[in-house]
Amino acid sequence: MGLLKLLKTQFLCHLIMCYVFLVSGLIVNLLQLCTLPLWLVNRQLARRINIRLCYCVCSQMVAAFEWWSGTEVRLYADPKSVLQFGNENAIVVLNHGFEIDFLCGWTLCDRFGVLGSSKVMAKRELAYVPVIGWMWYFLEMIFCKRKWEEDRRMVTQCLQNLRDYPEHFWFLLFCEGTRFTPKKHQISMQVAESKGLPKLKYHLLPRTKGFWVTVQNLRGAAAAVYDATLNFRDNETPTLRGVLNGKKYHADLYVRRIPLDSIPEDEGECGAWLHKLYQEKDSFQEYHAQTGRFPGPTVSPPRRPWALINLLFWSCLVLYPLGLLITQLISSGSLLTILASVVVCSAASVGVRWMIAQTEIDSGSNYGNKDVPLKNK
Repeated sequence: MGLLKLLKTQFLCHLIMCYVFLVSGLIVNLLQLCTLPLWLVNRQLARRINIRLCYCVCSQMVAAFEWWSGTEVRLYADPKSVLQFGNENAIVVLNHGFEIDFLCGWTLCDRFGVLGSSKVMAKRELAYVPVIGWMWYFLEMIFCKRKWEEDRRMVTQCLQNLRDYPEHFWFLLFCEGTRFTPKKHQISMQVAESKGLPKLKYHLLPRTKGFWVTVQNLRGAAAAVYDATLNFRDNETPTLRGVLNGKKYHADLYVRRIPLDSIPEDEGECGAWLHKLYQEKDSFQEYHAQTGRFPGPTVSPPRRPWALINLLFWSCLVLYPLGLLITQLISSGSLLTILASVVVCSAASVGVRWMIAQTEIDSGSNYGNKDVPLKNK
């Protein structure tokens, strides 16, 4: 093992990286809080400022993914469609089977210049997570209780608010509603059998109501649906811990651009269309399992340096005063001060481990785990 690889596995390096992320993220949260009065005066300017503040946080994780881990994302797409990426609003439908699927999505967003403005429909609990959840609140993310009767009005209003968004955005949907696990898949396929729907091998049944409401409310604002199917070569099981350890993964992402006006407006027909889409996604995953690749040509959008530059900027900004503080502590020789510092570092370590644990499949929600027939939402 080379010296650099060994260094990447050391917890001290992880603690420093997470310290930079947490402290810079809290600074960004504070700056976002300062934009509250601006929302009343100039809403569009407040949005543009928050887009860039969001990029300051999200791009750090992209830098860790691309530059620290060195993970490769190979894109399969029609070259003509790629010309539209980043130049239009779009709804992205991505399978939800990996702990770092969101990082692969963020990487693609960064390469096409929409990382700071992209949206997601996420579970309500994430709104209370420091840094990411608080940042998303100012970015007008949609947080759901996963109770459709309560969510529908709120989701509709939030989507309508995006119609005049000042910059291009991608709106990410995990239509399966929860991350894929064998138990959830078994229950989902029982529902498929009870409803007379074709069974899926690599996906859960999509929940159609949220997709239909999203499409209906973004008609005229979004130009297309990007059907994105993600897998990893050589049966890799990527984790955020692996990324922090500098482990290199090899992701394949197959993206099809589907014009939004080709999707039926009727709710029932739109739901049937989405089920057919997931049957096609299942066939793409089967193709990948057999051949180690997705069909069609590959394109290689280049890595942009801005994520790395942003990470280096924040590292210099927050590590310099930390270095001065540590030097003063050592020179003071005060046992009480040193013990207090150890306690703070330990608390930070626990916090970092907790945040990482939120991405793990075993720590996912119980949504879709009930041993009863589920309604197709």
